[in-house]
Amino acid sequence: MAYYTVYWPQDWLEELRKSDDNGPIKVVFGSIHTRMPSIASIKVGDIVFPVSLLDRHLCIMARLEVTHKERAFDYCIRELGAPYSSLVPEGFVVKKSNTFFYTKNISYNSLDSVLENLTMIVPEDKPHCKHQEPFNCCAEWAVWGEDGSIIKPRLIPDDVVPLLRFGYPKSKEMPLRINSKGVVLAQSIAATRRLSEESAKIFEEVIKNA
Repeated sequence: MAYYTVYWPQDWLEELRKSDDNGPIKVVFGSIHTRMPSIASIKVGDIVFPVSLLDRHLCIMARLEVTHKERAFDYCIRELGAPYSSLVPEGFVVKKSNTFFYTKNISYNSLDSVLENLTMIVPEDKPHCKHQEPFNCCAEWAVWGEDGSIIKPRLIPDDVVPLLRFGYPKSKEMPLRINSKGVVLAQSIAATRRLSEESAKIFEEVIKNA
């Protein structure tokens, strides 16, 4: 088992607030872009903590034990009824309207022009929580589980933050980057990062006592 953090930016937290989405958390996505970094390293059995900066303080937003990992496309089609911003795999075509269809690399302006060997996906709207939608384009992977925590900020004490270490193996563990005012730099946590064993215990304690 390994413990990871993923970053949720401020505008995404605002979207969750507007949608009154307090969880419990069901899924975490990773994309091919830095705004929603890859989660390819996360495996079934691992623990994921979405984190963010609120008023310049580091907060844990949720805890998710990963029981499943699959393509973001497969998760979105099954659970949401539509691909949203997930990557479309080879062999599929998505119907956007009666005059627009798209695949991984090609778009079509009519049904007659769509290649016959493609599997057609006709989106439908299934009830779901806002956080189940990828918040960035090109979502590649989804990790999910049935026993996630509620979504809310849990403050990591400022005096504890400098003690946190990330990386693997232990010889490569590094602290977060903190400016002269003691504030964590956003770029320091805007990645999928593996927690050290000691830091994972701190995170679990924060969740337990929140």
